[in-house]
Amino acid sequence: FIIPYTIGDYLAGQTPIAEGITNHPSFQEAGAQVTQKVHRLVSIKGKRTVDDVYKQLGHLLWNECGMSRNEKGLKECLQKIPEIRQEFWENANVLGSGEDFNQSLERAGRVTDFLEFAELLVMDAIQRRESCGGHFREEYQTPEGEAKRNDENFCYVAAWQFNGPRMEPTLHKEPLVFEEVKLTQRNYK
Repeated sequence: FIIPYTIGDYLAGQTPIAEGITNHPSFQEAGAQVTQKVHRLVSIKGKRTVDDVYKQLGHLLWNECGMSRNEKGLKECLQKIPEIRQEFWENANVLGSGEDFNQSLERAGRVTDFLEFAELLVMDAIQRRESCGGHFREEYQTPEGEAKRNDENFCYVAAWQFNGPRMEPTLHKEPLVFEEVKLTQRNYK
């Protein structure tokens, strides 16, 4: 949410782009992909607003993948996200064109990114079979109702690599090593 408002100022203060770089094949390919996506977005002409789809996705994530979650809800969420994505690409209405500054188009582009990110977020939540930090898996709690950690299997930093729509993402893990701090079970009582 912050980067779109700060990146322009940052880039404006950087060294100008070297001449000829826009002729590089990677630059040309990226430009063609953006042009294709913009054309696809503005040509949908459906009945739902981009904000409506965004709110639907947000409510789903809040209810099923929020602070308190369970495997059943997470799996249902993972099934609904592709349905929301399909509904977006078939029935969203992106106002304006891709020729001028267009906040509706900018918002639609962000929503497409959120739809992809949401799937990775839920996949991570499903595979992490513990309660840790601010996220409480209802199946993993102590008899007193406290979060139950599983440091033996989940003491790592996870980074998911998105490999494209309808493709299985790749999970990269980096073990966490604690030299000065001892891991303990959190207890609020």
